[in-house]
Amino acid sequence: MDFLQIILSPFSWLLKNLADIFGSYGFALILFALIVKIILFPLSLKGKRSMISMNLLSGRMKEIQKRCGNDKERYNREVQELYAKEKINPMGGCLWSLLPIPFLMVLYAVIRRPFRYLMNMTDSAIITLASALGWSNFSSSGYNELELASWLNSGNLANAETVAGSSLTVLNFHFLGIDLAQIPSWKFWDGGISWNSVGLFLLPIISAVFGLLAMVVSNKTNKMNQQAMENPQMKSMMFMSPLISLWIGFTLPAALCVYWISNNVLQMLQELICGKLLKKDYEKALAAQAEQARLEKEEEKLKKQQIADKRAAAAEENKNKKNKKAPAPVKKNPGVNTADSRVGLRAYARGRSYDPSRYGGATAYKDPNFKVDEEAIQTFVDAKSEHQLQAGLNEQSEAEADVLTAEEYAELPAAESAEFDSTVEEGEISDSAESEIEHMEDATDTTNGKEE
Repeated sequence: MDFLQIILSPFSWLLKNLADIFGSYGFALILFALIVKIILFPLSLKGKRSMISMNLLSGRMKEIQKRCGNDKERYNREVQELYAKEKINPMGGCLWSLLPIPFLMVLYAVIRRPFRYLMNMTDSAIITLASALGWSNFSSSGYNELELASWLNSGNLANAETVAGSSLTVLNFHFLGIDLAQIPSWKFWDGGISWNSVGLFLLPIISAVFGLLAMVVSNKTNKMNQQAMENPQMKSMMFMSPLISLWIGFTLPAALCVYWISNNVLQMLQELICGKLLKKDYEKALAAQAEQARLEKEEEKLKKQQIADKRAAAAEENKNKKNKKAPAPVKKNPGVNTADSRVGLRAYARGRSYDPSRYGGATAYKDPNFKVDEEAIQTFVDAKSEHQLQAGLNEQSEAEADVLTAEEYAELPAAESAEFDSTVEEGEISDSAESEIEHMEDATDTTNGKEE
């Protein structure tokens, strides 16, 4: 027994026993769909509650979106925190709605190979049985095994069991006069028109119609989806699923169409029951939606009012500017000549005696990162100070040498006095000596005046 057979064994066991009890493969498929729907009903109800809870959080999620703006990472983080706080699984609503698909795939495998999964026969035993029933070169590909099962009847059952070496079950594929082991065809008139060919043609169409009705009932009972269904894309999706089931119905055995029709009818009943059980939850969610819509309208109204107020204020300001007299233009002084005033040429308001080379000219560029030799600078400063001090001493000595006291000037002979006076006249003595001489002359005049 392979892994797939282990997984399919519970479903194949249920379908085989239903077919044995009621003697009809079609009725067994209907009961199989009913049992599956009953098992999945609590999960479907939980999924609908999860979707309602998600709708209740839509207002808070919009607030998070406004607060986060374009920061997607922050938005996702805060939304996940909101889900964790409210204990909501965002995938809960979608997950439970997808559960019927695995059951459909399981049923497809069981219907396609009844000898393998319903009767637990090996591939070699199936080939031997096919040879005994008159099918040479048999292979289990496609729907050959399903057609071989339709050949088995009460007349050849004993011989088939002897050849197969195991107990077999005769499956009655005829349901309402239709052979469910056959595949429906568009050209139902080929081979002659009969109820079997017409019934096979109608089964996929009935399946698509009931699928559309199931979606309509679901949207009517689920009031949360009524606004979403106004979207053209949602309307197109509502018709897409029935069209897909119509196409599949003409490519698979008719037994799957019977299961699909049964599942759609049961889906409508389930939606009606869920609508009754979740009536209060729907009303609460609708009230929350209405409140959120009211808040959004008020916010939009407030934004429009603010825009209108800004426009009115701008219009009033423009009106006041138009009524206000413009200031008189400033007249230029015709007596000022810009070229004569040298405006733009006297940087930093420099004076007329400005000498750019007074302090040695422009300072040469030095690298700011250059390491300064402080010892050399100090040596230079000391040498300069010593030089200035020596120059001052020399100047003082010269001044003292040129200065004569009044007594010394009076005692000078006439020739030397005349020579000294000529030296003074020629400007060969210093300014300090000249001032001292003037002082001495004033003192001499004062003395002579007293003697007289």
